[in-house]
Amino acid sequence: MAGYFRTAILLAGMTALFMGVGYLLGGSGGMMIAFAVALAMNAFSYWNSDKVVLRMYNAREVDARTAPEFYSMIRDLAANADLPMPKVYIIENPQPNAFATGRNPQNAAVAATTGILQSLSREELAGVMAHELAHVKHHDTLIMTITATMAGAISMLANFALFFGGSRNNPLGLVGTILMMILAPLAAMLVQMAISRSREYEADRIGAEICGQPLWLASALGKIAGAAKRIPNQAAERNPATAHMFIINPLHGERMDSLFSTHPATENRVARLREMAAGMGAGMGAATPAGRSGPWGGGPDPSAGSGSVPPAGSRPGGSRSGGSRSGGSSGPARGPWG
Repeated sequence: MAGYFRTAILLAGMTALFMGVGYLLGGSGGMMIAFAVALAMNAFSYWNSDKVVLRMYNAREVDARTAPEFYSMIRDLAANADLPMPKVYIIENPQPNAFATGRNPQNAAVAATTGILQSLSREELAGVMAHELAHVKHHDTLIMTITATMAGAISMLANFALFFGGSRNNPLGLVGTILMMILAPLAAMLVQMAISRSREYEADRIGAEICGQPLWLASALGKIAGAAKRIPNQAAERNPATAHMFIINPLHGERMDSLFSTHPATENRVARLREMAAGMGAGMGAATPAGRSGPWGGGPDPSAGSGSVPPAGSRPGGSRSGGSRSGGSSGPARGPWG
């Protein structure tokens, strides 16, 4: 219920901001039009915002037949988290990243880029996807996806400001309209950032509990952050209002844990995860077994089950189920698409 309450508060705030922009552009008439548009957008966002975001990134749904190893990893993690099986998507994008979406756990989806599937170990990938399932478990996905939709709409509305700058009902004049074009998207962005950063810390913690190994996620975050600075994500650059949904900011220009960052500094997140690992005691080990070049390196060992995810019901900090995969398969490595 707390998640739904936060969502209601956010929607009210974003609607008020939307109406404020409408008033500044067109007076009381503009405010009423903006209010009607906001109501329609809220209803649409609740039911369809996840589909919109997935289409933005040309995400392709996969299943046990088309991506058996990745799909079974998500299934095991969902069981650990006591969640229904979400829909699973793959995004053709070289930047390693991932996000979750959906209005509730029963209608959730997780998405991973081809870049993350190709660059992380199986354990690191499990840590990342456990983080995304933590967002699902705490109903963060609804508020994150709706925020992306509303913030994008407010930015779009503000971009139309110059077309209405000469309206007699506009009390701002041209200079005020230009300032509003800058400040309205900034205000929406600040709301976005405020809800995102604290949520990422909590999802890191819960995700580490779901997969049982905080250092898996810590190792993954370092790799993803480094790659995200080198590899552009053009789809995210075209849709910056969705940046807060990803596990690491996909946009270029993020530098520090500041007011204007959609995510906490990666160093801070890694430090917290390492502290968590130390507090959980023995069995934390290295995040990635030596010699593992990628998530499917060496081919899957049938005796290891569906991956290195601890079985449902295992205690955080316990033994890593299937983590050693001694011997491996002598055949060629299989990719995440089977």
